[in-house]
Amino acid sequence: MARNTIGVIGGGQLARMMIPPAVALGIDIHVLEEAEGMSADLAATGVGDYRDLDTVLAFAQTVDVVTFDHEHVPPAILRELVSRGIPVHPGPDALLYAQDKLQMRSKLSELGLPVPDWAAVESADELGAFLADHGGRAVVKTARGGYDGKGVRVVTDATGADDWFLALAEDGRGGALLVEELVDFRRELAQLVARRPSGEIATWPVVETVQKNGVCAEVIAPAPGSTGRVAAVSAEIATRVAEGLGVTGVLAVELFETTDGRVLVNELAMRPHNSGHWSIEGAVTGQFEQHLRAVLDLPLGSTAAREEWSVMVNILGGPAEGTLQDRYPAALAAHPEAKFHGYGKAPRPGRKVGHVTVTGDDLDDVVYSARAAAAFFEG
Repeated sequence: MARNTIGVIGGGQLARMMIPPAVALGIDIHVLEEAEGMSADLAATGVGDYRDLDTVLAFAQTVDVVTFDHEHVPPAILRELVSRGIPVHPGPDALLYAQDKLQMRSKLSELGLPVPDWAAVESADELGAFLADHGGRAVVKTARGGYDGKGVRVVTDATGADDWFLALAEDGRGGALLVEELVDFRRELAQLVARRPSGEIATWPVVETVQKNGVCAEVIAPAPGSTGRVAAVSAEIATRVAEGLGVTGVLAVELFETTDGRVLVNELAMRPHNSGHWSIEGAVTGQFEQHLRAVLDLPLGSTAAREEWSVMVNILGGPAEGTLQDRYPAALAAHPEAKFHGYGKAPRPGRKVGHVTVTGDDLDDVVYSARAAAAFFEG
């Protein structure tokens, strides 16, 4: 039986951006949002807590396939859906590795994939021992809940994560923090891949991501100078992650390209990802359409680039007064070559409220145009 109703848990901007390709494909899309008025409110068929089994089960029973715009739904709830015969993509066994960084590092190491040197530490003494073996500097991450630079800090002293250790102890469940070598990298990359339940895989060109205050600010597709070894290695790593973890749907593998020539896995996201927004206009098949195809087990589309270069610039914060829409007349008139995407979010410092994409055959021109177009929406 054909499955043509997809349910998205989470009402954020990723769910919002799944709506246009769903409409184009004739797929019904239902959204369970956490609160009324979220980004994907126009497709919301339910409002409720994604951590409540009854709420999620009632929503899941109205659709053919369940997917997500974030990784925070508890695994026990997802396993209950699966036990009742409701398809969930990605499944709970895969999603675990996007929810818990320690589990992720352990599994990737088990699969022989390249990762920074790391350890699980439960005390200042253990953190101090790792620092002593790694030149006195390291990166500490909370195992769960961190994103966009949150839950991540550089430490140079064994006491540098004492507040996080205390929080773990006060939580009552205990647990460990993830500590990693402070990687000397020349740039950050991201490799997107899509995988169907039946096994078909497709990869997009590897991209370069530019961070600002721990948040992705720009994406250049393809990553300059990536043809050959870097592109091949990045695609191979992402494919091995998708197959080794059993990921279905779109997977983003964030990577470090180090100064000594390595390509290392930094983070995973098992859903459409900010680093893939360029593909909406820049690829034959954008990541949101591809995600819908993948989770419904439909044949995947071509991931070939439509232009030589695509540059996506995030709109961070937005106008200090008014809305993004207030700025549209001037921005659209000045940059008819640019594509603008608003997320239906109120402006707030540091918040991703939209993005701009420009494509073309001259990288300098494309970068300048994308930055200039996005600047219309700055405070």
